[in-house]
Amino acid sequence: MKRKNQSGVSKFLLLGLLIPEEQGMFFALFLGMYITTVLGNLLIVLLIRLDSHLHTPMYFFLSHLALTDISFSSVTAPKMLMNMQTHSQSISYSGCICQVYFSIFFADIDSFLLTSMAYDRYLAICHPLHYPTIMSQSLCFLLVIVSWILSFVSALLHTLLLARLSFYGDNILPNFFCDISALLKLSSSDTTTNELIILTAGGVVITLPLICILVSYGHIGSTILRVPSTKGICKALSTCGSHLSVVSLYYGAIIGLYIFPSPSDSNGKDVILAVLYTLVTPMLNPFIYSLRNRDIKGALRNILSRRKFSL
Repeated sequence: MKRKNQSGVSKFLLLGLLIPEEQGMFFALFLGMYITTVLGNLLIVLLIRLDSHLHTPMYFFLSHLALTDISFSSVTAPKMLMNMQTHSQSISYSGCICQVYFSIFFADIDSFLLTSMAYDRYLAICHPLHYPTIMSQSLCFLLVIVSWILSFVSALLHTLLLARLSFYGDNILPNFFCDISALLKLSSSDTTTNELIILTAGGVVITLPLICILVSYGHIGSTILRVPSTKGICKALSTCGSHLSVVSLYYGAIIGLYIFPSPSDSNGKDVILAVLYTLVTPMLNPFIYSLRNRDIKGALRNILSRRKFSL
């Protein structure tokens, strides 16, 4: 027997991207963005894997960030594209719950990985002599494993609390994926516990990492200002510029989407921010890290020249 929640609602309607005109053009646009996200991030992972010069803590975290971005986009983009192609906006109750779980899971991993990368840059610039000793391979693995465990616990907690809620009547979600905040608004049950957990977990997986990143870059900035060499300043900025760009995109979209949401009668801004959050940011990450990073560009040239000689 098909499982339902504690109400008669067995599916939800995702009405965030109702584009009656020129739907084919938008389908091609979003498909191109998703393919670019997958191929671009896979290229980053392969370059880091194949080039021994990139076997450093920073690029170790970057490879995990690239894999997480692929997974994060894959949670929402394929379903959105299928709905656009079939002109069906529905998603089953179980599919919606799964989408909530994995979107929270991979978003939280992104947050922790960005924090680990900021800590790595802080040690490399502010404590260069102790950097090789502190940022060891075991610490890198530990930071990634802790990121996965904390994200798993956070996503599971949110999902279990969501699954106990009842939904009666209205099943329309004003977005193109199952967003937990929109689902709480639809629920006819008491959502006080859910909202309390969201605030608490949000402080742990979003606010605290963001504070750590800002503190790290505050120390980096003060260290850079004490460097008398212009060359040293440029080198430090080149290593941090890409990461700061990604941090700004990621947390900027989250703040706009969840801390300053649109009024209930106007969801256009939220949909645009959701596209930025789930599709645009993961797609831009490979370009940001490759266009502003000499190591990545050098690794790509080495791989291409090796292939050229082998032919």
